[in-house]
Amino acid sequence: MGKALLESLPRESSLHLLGAISSKESIDPLLDSADVIIDFTTPEATMELLPKCRNAKKALVIGTTGLSKQEESLILEASKEIPILFSPNYSVGVNALFWLTQKATELLGPEYDAEIVEMHHRFKKDAPSGTARRLGEIIAEVRELDYQKEAKHGRFGIFEERKPSEIGIHALRVGDAIGEHTVMLGTLGERLELTYRASTRVAYASGALRGAVWLTKKEPGLYDMQHFLKIKTN
Repeated sequence: MGKALLESLPRESSLHLLGAISSKESIDPLLDSADVIIDFTTPEATMELLPKCRNAKKALVIGTTGLSKQEESLILEASKEIPILFSPNYSVGVNALFWLTQKATELLGPEYDAEIVEMHHRFKKDAPSGTARRLGEIIAEVRELDYQKEAKHGRFGIFEERKPSEIGIHALRVGDAIGEHTVMLGTLGERLELTYRASTRVAYASGALRGAVWLTKKEPGLYDMQHFLKIKTN
C-alpha cells in the first residue's frame, strides 16, 4: 500500500508529500510540518502513532487492519480531539459493496443464509480481512445479532446443521491476489451473490488520498469512507 500511495500521489494536486516512512521508523521529524498522516502499517505501529498525532493535533487516516476491540476503542477516544478517518477498505467499490450488503440483507430477511468468502495474497497476516469482518458486522447489525458470537470461520469438525443465525466467513490466501470479497445470501431455491474484485491497489490508494484531503477540513471526530462518500451522515 505504501508503494501504491506514492504512485497515486501525483494525481492529487492538492497534496504535497513531506516524507514516507516504514512502521519501524520514527515520524517525529515530520510530524510538526504535516497536516495529515496516512497510516497503513501494523496494529502495534498504529498504536504508537495514535498518541503522537493526538498530542500534535494532526488529522489521521488509518488503513491498518487486524486491530482489536480495545485498540479500536483507543482510536475512538483519540477522535474526540483530532479528526480520524478509519476504514477497513478505502476503495469506492468496496464501500458500495458495504452499502449493497446492508440493503440486500434488509430486503431478503433472516431466512437467507449469509456467507462471506475473501481472497488475498499469501503475505497478508490478518484473517479474515478487515473488509470481510466489516461485511459480517453489517449483516449482524441488520439482523440485530452479536457478530462475535455468530461468526463461523470455517466448519471443520462441526457435525451439525447450519444454524440460521450463523455468518460464515472463509479466508483464502493465494499467490499475489490483491483482494476479492463475495457476500452470498441464499435460501432454498435461490442465491444472491455480491462480488468485488480488485486488480490493482490503486483503487485503495486513490480513496485514501482523496479521503485525506477531505479530512483536513473536518472537525475532530471518527469518520469512515461512508461519510466521505455521503452514504451516511451520522
